[in-house]
Amino acid sequence: MNTPQHDIAPRGPRRAGGGLYGASLEYGMHCLTWLVGRDRPASSRDLAELQGAPATMVAKLMTKLEKADLVLATDGVRGGYSLARSPDAISMLDVADAIDGRRPLFECREIRRGCALFDDAVPPDWAVRKVCGIHAVMLRAQKSMRDEMARTSLLDIVQGIPAPPEFGPKAAQWLDDRVETREQTRIAAMKAGARRRSSDG
Repeated sequence: MNTPQHDIAPRGPRRAGGGLYGASLEYGMHCLTWLVGRDRPASSRDLAELQGAPATMVAKLMTKLEKADLVLATDGVRGGYSLARSPDAISMLDVADAIDGRRPLFECREIRRGCALFDDAVPPDWAVRKVCGIHAVMLRAQKSMRDEMARTSLLDIVQGIPAPPEFGPKAAQWLDDRVETREQTRIAAMKAGARRRSSDG
């Protein structure tokens, strides 16, 4: 299977800022892109190290993605996560909702009801009969945003990454090497333990 090609932003301090979606969605999407085309699972710890991300955060993200049936988890030294669906069947909206839930783009506080010109602080029917005009705009904007996220698949994201051809195999080898190192460490520990038990006997 072909391994996705990636570009990686320089490591270091992240630019401060806020938004409806933040680092959790960004890291979650990046984790999934690394799984596209792999025929072996990748552990959350390796995915975190690959991206310079906190291991505990990535572990929590992958658990959420598993609960949403976007990834499959396997146990053991060679275990980890793999995609539960083909990448063209996973949308960015699927990932966003799995990680952050259905977040509203805008929270209307019905400020229009507090106008000082309304008698007895009770707004007249004409003032509140329809959805607040500001809220209506934001609801349409939210629908447009969710529609765009729904029609953008994980495969679309991966295919849009302008990495050189050799980068995908290099990333796959990096992940595979981590698995082999853990396996060799486990075997060495088992042999050392067997030798100790033999000498004690």
